[in-house]
Amino acid sequence: MIIFVKLLLAHLLGDFLLQPTSWVLDKENKKHRSKYLYIHTVLHGILAWLFVGEIAFGWFALALALAHGFIDFLKLKFQKKKTKRNWFVADQILHLITIVIIASLYKNLSIDFTSFNNQFWILITGILFLTKPTSIIIKNIISIWTPESNNKKDNSLENAGNYIGIFERLFVFCFILTGHFEAIGFLLAAKSIFRFGDLKEAKDRKLTEYVLIGTLLSFGIALLTGLLVQFGLLHSF
Repeated sequence: MIIFVKLLLAHLLGDFLLQPTSWVLDKENKKHRSKYLYIHTVLHGILAWLFVGEIAFGWFALALALAHGFIDFLKLKFQKKKTKRNWFVADQILHLITIVIIASLYKNLSIDFTSFNNQFWILITGILFLTKPTSIIIKNIISIWTPESNNKKDNSLENAGNYIGIFERLFVFCFILTGHFEAIGFLLAAKSIFRFGDLKEAKDRKLTEYVLIGTLLSFGIALLTGLLVQFGLLHSF
């Protein structure tokens, strides 16, 4: 486990703190012809080897550096302006997977799938349910009350409401499992304060009722799911 932590620290330093913006821009412009791509790759290998602090890790550090450089090369080659965010996420996920594989190979570790007990599956199911599935359920339930468009320019971020709903449900879920029910009231109050200005300016009773229904449904489903998961965790032995 400590090997993984050290390699993750090396990755964070090499990919973010020790990589100037000028390097990033040069790599994006010149791609594989940029000298900073190779400096960046070598830096990762050196940091990994230094942090692990074992001579025997040298070949593994080299493999990690080469894998990191190849992943970065793929990102630079195929990413476009519109897909830059997606490639950043994919790039970081691939780096994490590489770190896990290298750490496991070095310590001769294997994944024990039997360690995923009943509690794990109950918890993961609850978390995933509160993301997109719940958003779709709520959207379909309140679709019959969707206010008519007033043709005014919408200055809100794209899909912001959807992501806000997912985050708030996950927060409620965590508060229930950790026994902090008072935090749920604080979260609901905070959202109400931020929403108050928009609803006051809208001066639309239907819109206000629509938002309230959506919010109560979101919190209600999160509360029920949290309580069911909590019950399942206690009786899953």
